[in-house]
Amino acid sequence: MKTENEWRQDPEYVSLVKDLLEQPAVKRLAHYKQHHHSNRLQHSIAVSFDSYKLAKKMHLDYKSTARAGLLHDLFYYDWRTTKFNLGSHAFIHPRVALRNAEKITHLNKKERDIILKHMFGATMAVPRYMESLIVSMVDNYEAEHEFFGPLRKKLEQQKEIVNWHATPSKNSKKI
Repeated sequence: MKTENEWRQDPEYVSLVKDLLEQPAVKRLAHYKQHHHSNRLQHSIAVSFDSYKLAKKMHLDYKSTARAGLLHDLFYYDWRTTKFNLGSHAFIHPRVALRNAEKITHLNKKERDIILKHMFGATMAVPRYMESLIVSMVDNYEAEHEFFGPLRKKLEQQKEIVNWHATPSKNSKKI
C-alpha cells in the first residue's frame, strides 16, 4: 500500500468491505498492536487492499480476496505474549479468525480457505485457491514492511545527511 489511506480513494474496494469495516468486531482490531509499528486494523486493511489490487489485476475473485483479506487476522490477543497448548500462534490464529469472521458475516468456501491458509509457509496448510496464496504472500510482505519500514525511513534520512555532507558546494575549489 503506497499510503495508509490510499484504499479510501478506491470506491469499488470500499463498497466491498464497507459493511465489514462498520462492524464493532473489526473496528476493535485498532486496539491491538500488530508488527510493532502498526495496529491490527491497519495491517488487515493493507493486506486486504493490496491483495484486492493483485487479484483484480490477475482477473481473479477480488471480492472474496478483499473481504477475507480484511478478516484474516480477526483475533483479540497479543500474539507475542499469549501462548497456546494446542499449537503455535501461526497454527491457532487462522482458526480463531475464521470462527470470529463467521460470527459477523457469511463466508463462501474461498473466503474460508483464504482465512485458514493465510499462514502458508509457517504452517503446512496448502492454499486451495490462487486468492489464498495471494493473501498469504501479501500478508508476509506487509508484515515485513510494517516491521522494518521505520528503520528503512531512518536509514534513508541518514543517507541523505551523509550525501549532503559529501557533496561539494558550488563555491568549493578543486585541488
